[in-house]
Amino acid sequence: MEHLNTLGQPVGEPMPDWTPPPPPSRSALAGRHVRLEPIEIARHAESLFAANTLCRDNAMWTYMPYGPFAHYADYRDWLTAYVGNDDPLFFAIVDAKSHEALGLAAYLRVDPEAGSIEVGHLAFSPRLQKSTPATEAVYLLLKEAFELGYRRVEWTCNALNAPSRHAAERLGFTFEGVFRQHRVDKGRNRDTAWYSALDGEWPALRHAYEAWLDSANFDDEGQQRQSLASMIAASRG
Repeated sequence: MEHLNTLGQPVGEPMPDWTPPPPPSRSALAGRHVRLEPIEIARHAESLFAANTLCRDNAMWTYMPYGPFAHYADYRDWLTAYVGNDDPLFFAIVDAKSHEALGLAAYLRVDPEAGSIEVGHLAFSPRLQKSTPATEAVYLLLKEAFELGYRRVEWTCNALNAPSRHAAERLGFTFEGVFRQHRVDKGRNRDTAWYSALDGEWPALRHAYEAWLDSANFDDEGQQRQSLASMIAASRG
C-alpha cells in the first residue's frame, strides 16, 4: 500500500506505536543441542582454542578480520578484549551434552533506535560446522532478537565467502546487495554481501526452524528427513 504525504509524495509506512527495543542482555540462551553463554575466559577460552585447533589448515579464519591464533595465549588475549563489551556481545556456543565450548557468535551493530541488529563473528570450529547445533545457535539468536522487538536482523560477510553466503540463504536471510570496497581486512580489499531477515518474516521462519529442529525430522542415524531450505521455501508459499 502506497502512503502519500500532503504534497503527494510517497513516504514510508507510519509506525505510531514504534518503541525501540532494549539492547540484548548478557544472559544465556538455551536450546536442546546448545547453550549460548556470554563469554567468560576461565570457562570458555581453553575449550574454544582446543576446538579451533582441529581446523588444521586454518580455513575457518580466511574471511575473518582476525586470526588464526597459533598460541593459546594470543587467543586468550584477543578474547579478553571483548569480555566486557555489549557491542559486539560475544557468546560461546556450548554443546549441551559435553558442556564444551565449540564456537563463537555475537550480536553486533546493535541499533535499538532503528530496530536493527546483526548476527555475526560466527567462528564455528570443525566440531560445530554444518551441524544441527550450529543451526540451533543461529535460531536462538534470531528468536531472542525478534522477541526483544527488533525489526531487522542482519547477516554480512565477505562477498567472496561462498560458504557464509550459502549459509545465510539456507537460514532464510534475504540477499540485499554488495557494498563494494567496503573495508580492508588483513591488508586485502573486502566487498561485503548484505542479507537480512525481518520481523514480518519471522513467524514463518520460526515455524520452519522449529519443524526442522524437531527430533521427528531426523532418522535414527541423525540424518535430516527434510532440509531447512525446503521447509523455509514451503513456509513462504
